Amino acid sequence: MAVTAPPSGGNAGEAASSKTSRKRVLIVIGIVAVVAGIVWGARWWSVGRFIESTDDAYLKADSVTIAPKVSGYITEVLVGDNQAVAAGAPLARLDTRQYQASLDQAKATLDARAADIQRAEADLYQQHANAEQTKAQAEVSRVSLAHAEDDVRRYRPLVATGAETEERLSSLISTRDQAKATLAANLAAVKSAQTQIGATEATIAQARAQLEAAQAQLNQSKLDLNDTTLYSPLAGRVGDRSVRVGQYVQPGTRLMTVVPVTSVYLEANFKETQVGRMRIGQPATLHVDALKGTDLHGVVESFSPGTGAQFALLPPENATGNFTKIVQRVPVRIRVDTGPETRKVLLPGLSVTVEVDTKSASDDSRRIDAENRHE
Repeated sequence: MAVTAPPSGGNAGEAASSKTSRKRVLIVIGIVAVVAGIVWGARWWSVGRFIESTDDAYLKADSVTIAPKVSGYITEVLVGDNQAVAAGAPLARLDTRQYQASLDQAKATLDARAADIQRAEADLYQQHANAEQTKAQAEVSRVSLAHAEDDVRRYRPLVATGAETEERLSSLISTRDQAKATLAANLAAVKSAQTQIGATEATIAQARAQLEAAQAQLNQSKLDLNDTTLYSPLAGRVGDRSVRVGQYVQPGTRLMTVVPVTSVYLEANFKETQVGRMRIGQPATLHVDALKGTDLHGVVESFSPGTGAQFALLPPENATGNFTKIVQRVPVRIRVDTGPETRKVLLPGLSVTVEVDTKSASDDSRRIDAENRHE
């Protein structure tokens, strides 16, 4: 019968040493894990618990749609697709012939109204002279009448005593009556002259109103002529260009869009459970999908005055029997702080993941809690 020999002392030592090594490795791993956990916990307590993040965020820019104010055929398109333009740069031109003719006609109408006023003012000057002449004639007639009445009064007693004849008295009475008629005619002429002056003054006032209307029409014609050239209201890049030479456009027709790519900002839609600690001025970290591995920085600028649902085309009506609570989102505007080179890459519509550090709102939260406890 064979007898098995016991294990040698060397093999037993190697096994014990291997077991001790594994134990040390596990201890080291455990220590590293505990330290990592402590570091992570400390970071979460000091920073992580104050971070609010969302991936429902997109870059935006206050783009301007270019549309004509007047109708006509496009004669020139001065920019190409995606071209950079400066503020005030011409973008397109319409046919100006119709509006130039309207401007010339408005100028002629204005000159005619000015000539009407000059003629009416000349007539008024002449009528004032005629009125003065009729007043002088009326004054002469009044003097003649007074002299004739004096003669009649003097000769009437003489006729009664027989010193003068009846024929002489009758002649004087006839002269007096003629003087009365002449005075009445001259007074009527004075009234007529004054009436004509009033009518001419009214005509001048009407002509001046027509002159102002002609001036307004001239100004409008100048505006219409100037509006045949479309200018860029801001610096940016041309997008969505649909205008072509020869195209007939109406006022308000969308021709192109100017996008201020250097003034992009971020609009992040946070859940209503996240915005309670957000404040204006808090820092934000941005991760743009187009710039992988690059962290951008920003600052919270403003909050929407309502949730996105409130400004939807068809706001939800919750006063019904079928109600399901849905977490609402609040649009938050964030200013992007970056250099000009990076801004060349940032385009409206790009997706962004944003993290906002709300640690600065701790004092506000304590004051709110204290206020509520006090109440």
